[in-house]
Amino acid sequence: MRHFLFVLVLGAAFGAGAHVAWFRAHQPGAGDPLDRQLAWMKAELRLTDAQLQRIRSIHEASSPRLLELAAEVARMREEYAAFERERVSADQVDFVEFARFVEQRRAVDRECLASTERLVVATSGLMTPPQRARYLRLLEPSVKAGDLFPPD
Repeated sequence: MRHFLFVLVLGAAFGAGAHVAWFRAHQPGAGDPLDRQLAWMKAELRLTDAQLQRIRSIHEASSPRLLELAAEVARMREEYAAFERERVSADQVDFVEFARFVEQRRAVDRECLASTERLVVATSGLMTPPQRARYLRLLEPSVKAGDLFPPD
């Protein structure tokens, strides 16, 4: 019986060790997020080194604007939370101010969509047709391919 328990405990320990080692080997690196994303794109889309360099340049050029937009979206979320707190506590809404906020939010949403479309169009323009098709299929859950490339 002891031999059986020893083998069982030893097997569980090796199994747990293998499990942890596998997950550590396959977890994303701690490096630059752009490097990880581009490495994934290169592997998934079978990009050449030249394509990867050009795509890196496009992403690096668009990054400052995208970060500005992300900060604007975060600021607007905080502003909306403040509107909601005011509505709950005072039981009233400044409709003029809220209308201004809604229009601002729509403008930011349009700019986010336009920036994303420009990035996707520029990136996909560097790809072969099969790579482009695969790229757009991968993006489809978050960005509708039909919105980016309207039918001719």
